[in-house]
Amino acid sequence: MKSLFLQAPSYDGYDGGAGARYQMKREVKSFWYPTWLAQAAAMVEGSKLIDAPPHKLHWKDIEDDVKNHELIVIHTSTPSFKSDCKTARMIKEVNPHCKLGFIGAKVSVQPTESLEAEPAIDFVARNEYEFTIQEIANGAKWDGLAGISYRDASGSIVHNAERAILTDMDKLPSVLPIYKRDLKIENYYGGYLKHPYMSWYTGRGCKSRCTFCLWPQTISGHNYRTHSIPYVLDEVRYMKENFPQVREIFFDDGTLTDNHERVEALAKELGKMGVTWSCNAKANVPRRTLEIMKENGLRILLVGYESGNQQILHNIKKGLRVDVARQFSKDCHELGILVHGTFILGLPGETKQTIQETLNFAKEVNPRTLQVSLAAPYPGTFLYNQAKENGWFASDVDLLTDDGTQIAPLNYDNLSHSEIFEAVEWFYKKFYFRPSKIAEIVGEMVTNPEMFGRRLREGVEFFDFLKTREDMIVS
Repeated sequence: MKSLFLQAPSYDGYDGGAGARYQMKREVKSFWYPTWLAQAAAMVEGSKLIDAPPHKLHWKDIEDDVKNHELIVIHTSTPSFKSDCKTARMIKEVNPHCKLGFIGAKVSVQPTESLEAEPAIDFVARNEYEFTIQEIANGAKWDGLAGISYRDASGSIVHNAERAILTDMDKLPSVLPIYKRDLKIENYYGGYLKHPYMSWYTGRGCKSRCTFCLWPQTISGHNYRTHSIPYVLDEVRYMKENFPQVREIFFDDGTLTDNHERVEALAKELGKMGVTWSCNAKANVPRRTLEIMKENGLRILLVGYESGNQQILHNIKKGLRVDVARQFSKDCHELGILVHGTFILGLPGETKQTIQETLNFAKEVNPRTLQVSLAAPYPGTFLYNQAKENGWFASDVDLLTDDGTQIAPLNYDNLSHSEIFEAVEWFYKKFYFRPSKIAEIVGEMVTNPEMFGRRLREGVEFFDFLKTREDMIVS
């Protein structure tokens, strides 16, 4: 079947791709690559991928493509589901005979609710869906096809058996040819990454049990399965040959640094290739492993600190000690490894005092940049079930506003959702508006002409972000 893979038009500046930890508009413009959607597109010969938000595409821009495809697959999420359903209805109006399917964590864990919510959806593919989509595109009958939920001829919803989890990751084709064919890579930004950057996965799954983390609990599981190192190196060679403008690789595995032996071996090979690379990391990587990574091209680590309060880290099953994170951060500073730290406000056990503790901790470990998010209880996560059982949901809020801004959905006895929301702006100001941090940023701008213009742009976006939040608080 002639197949189209679509990240649908959405809010201006909305990052909804599966590489995004949280689907929302961000404090500065950034877009992650739609790697999961590209992986499915790579399974189907002659397919097309449209990632509308980074390319500023609207309905009229994609309407002709929608009309000319037999199979259309939309990646959706809990925040974007209503908007994606609207797109689905528009697709069926202009192409009523196409087969329209949704993929993503939302429909994987809520297949019945998703199909009942939108009649335009013909099927949803659950969990790891690449081979499921390939079989559908190749004309397989849906009756008995593993991994899908769909409406039968009578209109009844049918849930087929689960598809077996993939263990040999090298069976998946690379996503990079899809990037080359269908994406303008200059449209993808990361505030802490060199531009242009490129990201993909060397494996999937995460052994950590963080209660809020979406992908391991809904799609990829907790068993970390990896591509072989030769496979990864072939992808890097392809990138160097076909994307000479790329200045940094970001390996988006949630757990790359947990396997010390593998990441050290991979780093040594990357060092021979002379590439600059970065990755996610838990704040417990041994110094020796950090040294090997730094010696072989590592520039920056994206580190999920989440909180500076030990009890909250226990509450979310982070498996991390604050003192270990503190030593890890010290090692990174001494080795010259930059850190982008991520923190979450509003996790179970949060109080005004713990927010202050987390701010104090953030100032102490002093990442080069940071992101402060609000606890987002996505369906399918332990946090979501915990919030439902304890009545923590504020009845009048969702995960996003109507324009795609993240809001606080959880209330606690001693901390309201509005107080949690207001704490984000306070946290950012207290961290960034320090003389030492301002001097650091200005020094970077003065010594690096490229960063001068970039930081000015990001500064405007950041202050607009703060102004939007202030307006929301006032209203």
